[in-house]
Amino acid sequence: MTTAPPAGPGVHKTAPGPPSPRRPSKHPTRRRSTLPRTLLRALPVSPAVVLLLLFLAGPIGYCAYIAFTDLQLTGQASSSFVGFENFRAAFADEDFLNAVWLTLVFTFLSSLIGQNTLGLALASLMQRASKTVRTITGAVVITAWVLPEVVAGFLLYAFFRREGTLNNILDWLHLPSQNWLYTLPILAVSFANVWRGTAFSMLVYSAALNEIPQEITEAAEVDGAGGWRRMWHITLPMIRRSIGTNLMLNTLQTLSVFGLIWVMTRGGPGNRSQTLPLFMYEQAFVKSMIGYGTAVALLLLVVGSLFSLIYMRLLRTEV
Repeated sequence: MTTAPPAGPGVHKTAPGPPSPRRPSKHPTRRRSTLPRTLLRALPVSPAVVLLLLFLAGPIGYCAYIAFTDLQLTGQASSSFVGFENFRAAFADEDFLNAVWLTLVFTFLSSLIGQNTLGLALASLMQRASKTVRTITGAVVITAWVLPEVVAGFLLYAFFRREGTLNNILDWLHLPSQNWLYTLPILAVSFANVWRGTAFSMLVYSAALNEIPQEITEAAEVDGAGGWRRMWHITLPMIRRSIGTNLMLNTLQTLSVFGLIWVMTRGGPGNRSQTLPLFMYEQAFVKSMIGYGTAVALLLLVVGSLFSLIYMRLLRTEV
């Protein structure tokens, strides 16, 4: 057995110990040097941030302040702070509750079901159609989308009115006709919004369907999966994020629809098609109650924010 040679003269053995703690840096300027670099990186986006604060956050903050006052357009020298009185008056107002209900019905029928389902159906059919059919269908659907909202409202008003196109078609088919804008106003304006906004959903879903690998669909066909099974088990799960994004954007757009309904029915007859944007307009600019109307607008902003949070939460979940 070999032994270690004895230590020579001048050599001292030291027992191993824990490593010495790292001393703090003596050069704090290295940390400070990252601050100018961060500011330099933020410089290109600073104009956009300033514009957002000036034209978005500023008006929203001012509207939030007005919602807690009794500001009126006419007959008032000065406004006063009333706290939550406008919000209490809104939830005690039957017309406001009716507007909330009609807004939910309008959003559910025209956005969640109408635009979303029809857009997906058109995108799926156009994938299997010929080039000529795709071109004609895309041109017709997109034309309805690019029309100004007021023009689209007049076209749909002419379609649904008592002497309009729809009743002429029904008379030609010997089917009963009626005044659709009077008997079923919320369904009429919902159909109008579907007709005008389906193109956006169709474009979103067309792009999403083109991203699905063809090999997966062909393998499912070889295994004997029919069209509905492929749609339910393959297509929908793979485009789930596109569905969530499309639903979020369509819902926010539908919640703020004003011109289309105003041109077709003006919220009538009575208040049977008066959604929250029209109710807010009536309170603020017809009855001159700016504070109350702004409180309704703030509640509509909260509803849109809740929908956005729900969709963003769903988008976080992976397939």
